[in-house]
Amino acid sequence: MDVVLIGAGGHGRVVLDILRTAGVHRPIGFLDADPQLTGQEVGGLPVLGQVNLLPKLKVQKVKGAIISIGDNHPRLQYFRKISDQGFEMVNAIHPASCVSETARLGRNVVVAAGAVISTDVNVQDCVIVNTASVIDHECQIGRAVHICPSATLAGRVSVGDETFIGLGCNIIQCLKIGANAVVGAGAVVIQDVEDGATVVGVPARVIKIGKASSEPVSI
Repeated sequence: MDVVLIGAGGHGRVVLDILRTAGVHRPIGFLDADPQLTGQEVGGLPVLGQVNLLPKLKVQKVKGAIISIGDNHPRLQYFRKISDQGFEMVNAIHPASCVSETARLGRNVVVAAGAVISTDVNVQDCVIVNTASVIDHECQIGRAVHICPSATLAGRVSVGDETFIGLGCNIIQCLKIGANAVVGAGAVVIQDVEDGATVVGVPARVIKIGKASSEPVSI
């Protein structure tokens, strides 16, 4: 299937590489909100224009799309709007990852090289499971979560929507990480994290309580 990528930044390059390596879908170009990128190439693939080009691509029989934006909230907002336009939201699963046959993946999921998704894990829409990260058995991963490279979640951890799990952090078993939370790089989480909290350190401690913006993203 021909697929257009939404977002031509650094994460877009990663998603493009995964799609090419997997060979399941054929990437045809990027769309990006920055008009200065139109006509340029990213990773050897053209930036065709902005997202308002989607209806024209649909007429040209382009059926697939993937949101290649690293920021959680915009990624989820674009996903909702573009899927409502009738595009099939595809996954990008690197062949050098390990995904259990009993794991359940939503749509617009990116699984990078070396990542492990273990048995009976549930990964919802728009999740990024980045390079060499590990999600152990029976974890529940909410929508638009980003699990950064080398992060490790032990068994039966639940993670709320739009949460950011930082580089190289470790989360012990059976914990609940709330929605719109941030786990800092290298943190060791040994107790539940409430919605909107930012935790850092070893062991992880709360340094801020807040909530991510719920404002819609214009496309």
